[in-house]
Amino acid sequence: MEVSSKENTHFFSNNTVLPVDRSSFKSESSASKEKQACCGGIKIFLGALSFVYFAKALSGSYLKSTITQIERRFDIPSSLVGVIDGSFEIGNLLIIILVSYFGAKLHRPRIIGAGCLIMSAGTFLIAMPQFFMGRYRYEIFSSTINSTVSLSPCLQDKSQTPLSALEKSQAKINAGCVQTVAIIGPIFGFLLGSLCAKLYVDIGFVDLDTVTISPKDAQWVGAWWLGYLIAGLISILAGIPFWFLPRHLPRPQGRKDSSTSSEHSRFITEDSKDQGTSSWQQAKLAEMAKDFLPSLKNLFGNPVYILYLCASIIQFNSLIGMVTYKPKYIEQQYGQTSSKTNFVIGLINIPAVAFGIFSGGLIMKRFGVGVVGAAKLSLGSSFFGYLLLLSLFAMGCGNSEVAGLTVSYHGAEAVSDHEQALISECNSGCSCSRSDWDPICGENGVTYVSPCLAGCRASNGTGKNTVFFNCSCVGTFESSQSSSAVVGPCQKGNECPKMFLYFLVISVITSYTLSVGGTPGYILLLRCIKPHLKSFALGIYTLAIRVLAGIPAPVYFGVAIDTACLKWGSKRCGGRGACRLYDSSALRYVYLGLTLVLGMVSIFFSVAVLCVLRKKSSPQDETLSANGERGACGTKSRKDSFVNSDQLIQSTYWPEKETRL
Repeated sequence: MEVSSKENTHFFSNNTVLPVDRSSFKSESSASKEKQACCGGIKIFLGALSFVYFAKALSGSYLKSTITQIERRFDIPSSLVGVIDGSFEIGNLLIIILVSYFGAKLHRPRIIGAGCLIMSAGTFLIAMPQFFMGRYRYEIFSSTINSTVSLSPCLQDKSQTPLSALEKSQAKINAGCVQTVAIIGPIFGFLLGSLCAKLYVDIGFVDLDTVTISPKDAQWVGAWWLGYLIAGLISILAGIPFWFLPRHLPRPQGRKDSSTSSEHSRFITEDSKDQGTSSWQQAKLAEMAKDFLPSLKNLFGNPVYILYLCASIIQFNSLIGMVTYKPKYIEQQYGQTSSKTNFVIGLINIPAVAFGIFSGGLIMKRFGVGVVGAAKLSLGSSFFGYLLLLSLFAMGCGNSEVAGLTVSYHGAEAVSDHEQALISECNSGCSCSRSDWDPICGENGVTYVSPCLAGCRASNGTGKNTVFFNCSCVGTFESSQSSSAVVGPCQKGNECPKMFLYFLVISVITSYTLSVGGTPGYILLLRCIKPHLKSFALGIYTLAIRVLAGIPAPVYFGVAIDTACLKWGSKRCGGRGACRLYDSSALRYVYLGLTLVLGMVSIFFSVAVLCVLRKKSSPQDETLSANGERGACGTKSRKDSFVNSDQLIQSTYWPEKETRL
């Protein structure tokens, strides 16, 4: 009985414990499920947002990769292409205020989804002119030959109709992972540009066997429109998940009462926390409006902020202009195709930028760099980056030998009046148009603007296999013997491939070096602004970069590049078209010189930032700032000196860094 009593006691004691264990288990289980649901919702949101960043970065970088294609397709100068590129920023500015205001009051995920639809509509709209303006028609010698000698390119009979008129009379032919993905996007954007540049612009609409130009020709236009259609579809897919996300994401139990959340993550909260009376909102708006001017005065009264803002604006002018016309520079300077140019930029330059950004953040974290140290790192990055850029002046190719433009018909290199020099004794008996551009390569290694200007009197073959004979201007300079020529321009000198390789190596190192200073500079900006002004300061900074750098830089870079043109094309309806041939030396000095001058001016402002910081700080302050206790911009608490977790996600970002090479 005693044993049985003990067993009963033990039994009942076990029974009394079991309900407690079950309750505890249920509590832990529900908490675990809540945590999993919360984490799952946030992961879905971050995944969808990363895809949106990818789509945006892909579209933006693809636009850069199609600059030369659009210029040739619509026969427009570089300055006008710069206006088209800058209008991308204008579109952002028109909507950013509305999004900033209504974004906090409406369904944010659905606003993002709607933004994706608008972005896709924009990319589709860019491609539409291809379908409304008919087939692409390039200047080319036209004949009805099969395999026998036929129509003479050199029109000795003055009563014959010029070739250009014959062509015109023809009928028309039919953050965190988010920022990482933002870096991957441009890689795929330029690779997509490389793929589309290999395809002829009217692929699927014309017989490709009748196309007589190749991707190496200055008149070649790739299927630029195809990439925009692909980018538009990707934007639509990126926006779909946001239409099914809740208005607010649940916050983890341990963070619901946290007051350290930043403005970027306030929408991850319970519905009840966003409820308030309209009168309270009106009072808050009135208070914000009243505080606007004092905040603006406080912000612009900060010398570090103003100087860093000026340095950033000028540097971004340099970088935006350089990146926008980098494909054109490589094509014209080194004789590379658009496809190869985009492939090289996407596969080599952009990964160097990503690695540079990562390295800058790693240095800041590993060595506990303070505010003054961040200013030094940013300055050193810019200085050595532009110093490396200086070496590119020595890595150029000479001009292609084009008769009447870069060399005379007798071999002399000095050509004063290009238009008059196109006519020589060897072609004076032909009725040649000076405005045509249909280059052929003579067997003497010299390019001639057209078969007529080469004095060719017969041709054989069709399409790309056409061979011109009895060309009076083609031949050795020692004799006047006539010779032959083939379709297309001659290749540049043998030194160009080697120079192009050197250019790629220096370009990659330069991209990496300039990118290292991005993160330190951004953190310098954050740490020198009062906590309640950080959001406002970043808004002003982004707006200034877009308005004063993103819009004007492509325009005046394009105007400067147009001054290096030797031969302009002509539009079908009359007027000047796109540039067909550049002076290589002039293009190199204009493109690199303008980039370098702007970069050096930005360095002077960066030096001024460092001087102001040193005046405000002592060596002890600089040491303390590395430990997060006090910075060079003023005494702060540890909490204010370091950016919070949400700002750390953004610390590797500056406006449109995904396309800065």
